[in-house]
Amino acid sequence: MRCPYCENEDSKVIDSRHTEDGRAIRRRRECEACGRRFTTYEKVEEVILMVIKKDGSRQAFDRNKLLNGIIRACEKRPVSISDMEKIVDDIERGLNNMMEKEVESSFIGELVMERLKDLDEVAYVRFASVYRQFTDINTFVAEIEKLLTHKKENK
Repeated sequence: MRCPYCENEDSKVIDSRHTEDGRAIRRRRECEACGRRFTTYEKVEEVILMVIKKDGSRQAFDRNKLLNGIIRACEKRPVSISDMEKIVDDIERGLNNMMEKEVESSFIGELVMERLKDLDEVAYVRFASVYRQFTDINTFVAEIEKLLTHKKENK
């Protein structure tokens, strides 16, 4: 790390601490040439994940938007908020691990439905009805039949 006073490139770390929010590390350093002390901050550079919507538009991934959709699907169901947050955490982690800069909204929707299918069947059908834009009772029934088939296969 270059000293801000004398431009020397050699310094030693005297103290390291996490910042209050835990998103960075604060380091106290001492220049080995001039002996002066200075502070640096080290943080992870986050890549913004873009979501490609059905209409082709792009917007930044918003975990709160995803969580709100899951909360609406799980409304008045015996699903804890921590279970819902875990779904969002797992999906967000998986998307970041893919190392892609853009992802289709349909892919995210399928991930949510896969997780809800095992967590709560009613929440799954609610989410699927909005996500897949059920237009009539036949598409609704077809989705329930797929759910029943999946349930039989897992037993």
